[in-house]
Amino acid sequence: MNSGRHMLAMSSSEFDSFRTTSPFSHSLPDRKVVIFPDCRAILGGRVQLRNFIALLLFGAVTWPLVAHSQQSALPVIGFLNGGIPNGYGDLHTAFSKGVREAGYIEGQNVTIEYYWEEGHDERLPALVADLVRRQVSVIAATGTPAALAAKAATTTIPIVFETAGDPIKLGLIASLSRPGGNITGISQLSSELVSKRLGLLHDLIPTATTIGFFVNPIDPRAESQTTDTQEAARALGLKIHVLNASTEAEISTAFATLPELKAEALLVGTGELFRRRPELIPTLAARQGMPAIYQYREYATEGGLISYGTSLTDAYRLAGVYAGRVLKGEKPAELPALRPTKFELVINLKTAKALGITIPPGVLAIADEVIE
Repeated sequence: MNSGRHMLAMSSSEFDSFRTTSPFSHSLPDRKVVIFPDCRAILGGRVQLRNFIALLLFGAVTWPLVAHSQQSALPVIGFLNGGIPNGYGDLHTAFSKGVREAGYIEGQNVTIEYYWEEGHDERLPALVADLVRRQVSVIAATGTPAALAAKAATTTIPIVFETAGDPIKLGLIASLSRPGGNITGISQLSSELVSKRLGLLHDLIPTATTIGFFVNPIDPRAESQTTDTQEAARALGLKIHVLNASTEAEISTAFATLPELKAEALLVGTGELFRRRPELIPTLAARQGMPAIYQYREYATEGGLISYGTSLTDAYRLAGVYAGRVLKGEKPAELPALRPTKFELVINLKTAKALGITIPPGVLAIADEVIE
């Protein structure tokens, strides 16, 4: 069948037989002849009844296909993340909320497809290559490794990143106000807040002079985090021991070295490795009676002593808003990269009591949340 031009003729008697025996008869009218008044003129006056029946049947078959085509024609946001789905429910919910704020409802006028590399950064190139091959409308690359992989994979598909690092130092954008290219997004400044966390830890435990610092050496921000932390430590008169860990097993191994190093407190760097299982380090720290400060509130709710940083859920929400704005036609090159405006200091008093630590009133006074 070619645009309805090659159709078989059917007589009135043939139609009667077809109407009573066809499996499609329930969809056919009781009237023997149903012809639009102007169809003969449209098709050159040679339309026969069989043509019309064929057209009806063609429509019965293609209507569901058209409906499916319309559904599949929705714009697609490819959500790329380095974590695991069951550990990020609150975050992709926040992302979806941001998309809604921009005027898009998942499943109605936009499709969001979630790609998780589940802690295996080596999978990122293949995942982002699939998004590029499918020509999704926007790639939401959440997490620094995902953002860098997306940036390397395409210069045409719009990218909205979420990163804990400095996007300029990472080479993601040219400037905050005019990102340039096909990419923009949200920077949490978490790496830059490492030195601030060290100061809070010193306020909390002023007698601690030797601090362990967890960092993932293969993380793109490792070098800048280490440099910033060592500079802050010198200013406070503290000694820093850098503990490299790029796997969960290495985290456990590094913990075993803390007594030998005479570490009295612990500073945990930023990175997907530490974020993926926020309960891991607080559990190990509790076993050794080691006070520690972390990046996100999730660590404190999982038993960590104290956390200070930007709101991760708010960062994901803003990434969703930006993805929606890009879908509406705004160019990433002209959307300024956002910096956080919401910071959270969370203290777990139950953990403090278990460690025998009294939280100074001045620190309690500025806490956004106290877990009792």
